Amino acid sequence: MLLIRTLHKWFGLILGLQFLLWTVSGAMMALLDHHKVSGEHTVRAPVALAAPTKLVPIGELATLVGAPIQSVKLRPLNGRYVYEAKTSAGTSMLEATTGRPVVIDAVAARGLADAAYVGDGKITAVEPVTQHGLETRGLVLPLWKASFNDADHTTLYVAAATGDVVERRTDTWRLWDVFWMLHIMDYSNRTSFNHPLIITVATGVAWLALSGVILLFRSFRRSDFAWALDGLDRLRSR
Repeated sequence: MLLIRTLHKWFGLILGLQFLLWTVSGAMMALLDHHKVSGEHTVRAPVALAAPTKLVPIGELATLVGAPIQSVKLRPLNGRYVYEAKTSAGTSMLEATTGRPVVIDAVAARGLADAAYVGDGKITAVEPVTQHGLETRGLVLPLWKASFNDADHTTLYVAAATGDVVERRTDTWRLWDVFWMLHIMDYSNRTSFNHPLIITVATGVAWLALSGVILLFRSFRRSDFAWALDGLDRLRSR
């Protein structure tokens, strides 16, 4: 019993620190403004665009792309309509009225990010992203990263294949992401809450609860319940 009591004390101290982190991180994630975390206020809604009167026939797209087309979509992109054609090799973009290829290079990405951005900042840099980082986890590469010099250091990520603004990050999100990391205890990728560390801690919490119940019952003596037992005896004697 002494061993259980000693282990319970030290487990309680160590796991108590994690309980504190869970409490603080959960509270902070709840307190941070959801709209600022998502960054939805930094990107304007798409503007309606009149459909073009003359389009390249869909039957010619395979020839222009140079590969069999699996699917095709006509959509607006920065003030014009484009064909987004998917093939086994990837996605190709063509101007809907001329059939010319649309390439999302650094200049195009800057224009797309600037057109989508809502705020008082200016673009300070446009950089290619070819490897996943904390801000781009789960996104399809390659991307263009457009950084703005507003108060929240907004960053817009533009898909190099389609020109879509696929993600926005702000300092509010970055702070939220730190608390998310502490909450799920994934200190590398910040994506999983089913990893060995948190499973180990959860097992320790279960053992802490079980040992606490054992110690609770072992800490009581019959004399602790004398007042109740005496009352029962008096009731029986009546």
